[in-house]
Amino acid sequence: MPDSQPRRPDDNAPDSADAATTADTPALVLGGARLADGRAVDVRLSGSRIEAVGTAGSLTARGPRIDLRGYLLLPAPAEPHAHSDTALTADSAGPDSPGPASQRAEDIQRRATEAALLQLGHGATALRTHVRVGDVQGLVQLEAVLQTRRALRGLADVMPVAVPRILTGVAGADSLAMLRDAVKMGAAVVGGCPDLDPDPTGYTEAVLEIAAEHGCPVDLHTDGDDPARLARLAAMAAGLRPGVTLGPCAGLAHLPLDAATRAADRLAAAGITVVCLPQGGCAGAERRTTAPVRLLRSAGVRVAAGSGALRDTANPVGRGDPLEAAYLLASQAGLRAEQAYALVSTTARAVLGLPDVRVEAGFPAELLAVRGERLSSVLSLAYSRIVIHRGRVVARTSAVREYCDSDADATAGLGGLPRQGRPDSGSGPRN
Repeated sequence: MPDSQPRRPDDNAPDSADAATTADTPALVLGGARLADGRAVDVRLSGSRIEAVGTAGSLTARGPRIDLRGYLLLPAPAEPHAHSDTALTADSAGPDSPGPASQRAEDIQRRATEAALLQLGHGATALRTHVRVGDVQGLVQLEAVLQTRRALRGLADVMPVAVPRILTGVAGADSLAMLRDAVKMGAAVVGGCPDLDPDPTGYTEAVLEIAAEHGCPVDLHTDGDDPARLARLAAMAAGLRPGVTLGPCAGLAHLPLDAATRAADRLAAAGITVVCLPQGGCAGAERRTTAPVRLLRSAGVRVAAGSGALRDTANPVGRGDPLEAAYLLASQAGLRAEQAYALVSTTARAVLGLPDVRVEAGFPAELLAVRGERLSSVLSLAYSRIVIHRGRVVARTSAVREYCDSDADATAGLGGLPRQGRPDSGSGPRN
């Protein structure tokens, strides 16, 4: 576990967005931050909301003040596609490993909590995590992740998705009952992987029926490489509220252009969201490529981006970093930096059913400060970060870069070597 441990859970505390804040919480002022539009501002937070935004130096602090000169202040990212129950298990799969990762509830909870804290440190103050239910383990994984949710209350919002393997026929009867139990236990979303069931259509029907009964969102894994199956799924899911999400849909990128375009049009007409995984696959994903983001967006499909596997067997080097996902969308998918970041922040929050965040008075105080002057540089070198959840700092990452002394004679004509640091400071090399 990281050195910073989460506080002990309060099982009697409510899960509402304002549970961790009180009326007498001192206001926090973020001073001199740069916004994406270039303005330098002060931002005052009160409780879980942004109370005021003014020009740099204009807002007084009734409580603590954080100097954010040299930082870009952004709406916090959210993680729409994690796998906390399998996270951090890659080292147990190698030839020199002591054996498979422990599936005891306390060990799953420890790994899931560490994974969530890693993602929180990257900036994701909310995450939707797909959790396996049924088969031999029953509801053990879900119970562990629900414990993680309670342990991290006030630090991050964890939203489990119940994911059964088989739901149809005799083999699926127990899993179907267990899926209903999972929702009653606290699974926020009904999910699954219809591609793995002998009857994908029947599987999807079962998931949609349970979701409709409980008013839950649906989040399904699919490769998306079968246009006919995708069309049936879109027809079945059209109009379901609060909504249907598919991911990672990497197979769409391997279809002929006309077939992929028709599939995108059907998804858009059905109001289905696609969550792509630019950093790689995940458990249940067959391809390492990314869904055709620009084609989907041009068809009117709402697209968000997630991280997928975090150092498990599906991606042993997965980072779980939303800013890396945005970087890959900008560098490889051809999106502008602003569009790429929106897929991991604004759109990702919408997928999770969370309110919009803007750096304006009245909006939720879910923010990420990253050292840098503009969004493109932040996506390139996002080292130092300050994460704010419900109006308080919940994570800090500070990176210092140092260089050895150079040859003074060789650099004399260059006026010395440039130094990294705040524009108005004489500090040493730092990022």
